[in-house]
Amino acid sequence: MNGQRFLGEQLDSIAAQTFFEWQVWASDDGSQDGTLSILDQYRSAWGEERLFIQSGPGLGCAANFLSLACRAGLEAEYYAFADQDDIWEVDKLRRAVTWLETLPSTVPALYCSRTRLIDEVGRDIGLSPLFSRPPGFANALVQNIGGGNTMVFNRAARALLLEAGPELGIVAHDWWAYLLVTGCGGRVLYDPLPSLRYRQHDNNLVGANTGWQASRVRMSLLVKGRFKEWNARNLKALQEVDRMLLSENRRILKGWTESRGQSLLPRLLGFNRAGIYRQTLAENLGLLVAVLFRRM
Repeated sequence: MNGQRFLGEQLDSIAAQTFFEWQVWASDDGSQDGTLSILDQYRSAWGEERLFIQSGPGLGCAANFLSLACRAGLEAEYYAFADQDDIWEVDKLRRAVTWLETLPSTVPALYCSRTRLIDEVGRDIGLSPLFSRPPGFANALVQNIGGGNTMVFNRAARALLLEAGPELGIVAHDWWAYLLVTGCGGRVLYDPLPSLRYRQHDNNLVGANTGWQASRVRMSLLVKGRFKEWNARNLKALQEVDRMLLSENRRILKGWTESRGQSLLPRLLGFNRAGIYRQTLAENLGLLVAVLFRRM
């Protein structure tokens, strides 16, 4: 949407990458500021072979990213999501591609990382949470560990997004990528070294998941049933692509889905058998409370 305030810094950080073989595909989802003018200026400076501009579907952030990821004619070895207001570290793409190249090209693979948090004027204000438990489908069902602004993935992972399609009503494009890659038996790397500076400001569509204020927001969303709604939307989308999932992950999905509608004891047993987990002890205690009170 309206990204003119910080868009130039984001584009400059892409141009400064030590991995040089990149193109930018920008999908403008109805901006009403100077975003398109800025994009035109950079396209003139970089050349039309470096920057492509298209119109988004006008259905919000997740739909805009998915429509672009599934766009016909967009072909590459590797793909990266980019927000309009962050600053990439100069080695972001190089680090991601170095890891992705260690894997067979036929294996769906997704790189994501921690982030360095900055305020509106670029001052450091901390780091995003450091996750230590391994990535996996049982984690992805209740948590997204990687922000889309850090994600880089290979052609095989993009093929999963194409097969699933762009019109699934998912909660977030990055959470969906984590669900789909892990669900289909792909590999995910969570890099503890920040790959970008994640700007925090009043117009963030999604802010950093850290600090007491974020904890208060999460608790409010839990009480209001928002997590339950998000979970239901993701589960519905996963059921539509059930054929793509590994058999073990279909079992986990089925058990988690069925247990959500059962009475207390069967619900707890189903939750335990599914092996669902979040990354920290406090988060898992919160997850258990949510299961107890039908808030997931």
